Amino acid sequence: MSRNIAIIFAGGSGARMGSGLPKQFLEVAGKPVIIHTLNIFEEHDEIDRIYIACKADYIPRLKRLIDRYRITKVAGVVPGGTTGQDSIYQALCLANEENSGDDIVLIHDGVRPYVTNEVIRQAIACVKAHGSAITCTPLFETPVVSTDGEHIDDVPPREHFFTAQAPQCFYLRDVMEAHGKVRAVNPMYEGIVDTCSLMKSLGKDVVMVKGNRGNIKVTTPEDLYLFHGLMQYHEVEQIFGFGEKEVASNLKK
Repeated sequence: MSRNIAIIFAGGSGARMGSGLPKQFLEVAGKPVIIHTLNIFEEHDEIDRIYIACKADYIPRLKRLIDRYRITKVAGVVPGGTTGQDSIYQALCLANEENSGDDIVLIHDGVRPYVTNEVIRQAIACVKAHGSAITCTPLFETPVVSTDGEHIDDVPPREHFFTAQAPQCFYLRDVMEAHGKVRAVNPMYEGIVDTCSLMKSLGKDVVMVKGNRGNIKVTTPEDLYLFHGLMQYHEVEQIFGFGEKEVASNLKK
């Protein structure tokens, strides 16, 4: 029986956060961001194993957190590489040694701690049906094109634009083959920003899965506040069974 494997990239430096600690280790609501992320996959009934790529200096810290918070599905932690994609590749290599090429991998940012269970479930189903799944949300802002960064050259219709998020999901054998081909000619992954662009650089077909709007990537201090607010909203929904606006309305009555 095939497995569903989460590949978590936790190699960020936190430079844009402006803190001395990598952003994945910053605490929100009493837990590091990376633990919030890992808990989602730990508690999902369709996820079997988790592999993590982490900055080498922070692996001991990460392993202590994994033990402290009882993240039992973690099958391996590997040092990150020279680039983000190289780090993901290192985690994929370990997964490839210990699992089947028929297994599904869900490649996810360690600092995306608010993906929903249903998005993960739909992504797995999409890979089974189509061979790939890229989590995306519609772009609600108006996109513009500017070649010089000062003047607007074009305002394309936004209905054709989406934002790629994570998880990005494939069969293990397919993504390993893609990395091998790209690394042979582009070992530094220049121009490759994620697994979606990796696959598209090889002319592969990729299929979109609708993501949840709260699936933000915690990169800046503002993102930390936003994630904290999303957690509070979720708590209100769980306690009262409806959203925060409805709670506020009822309190005024």
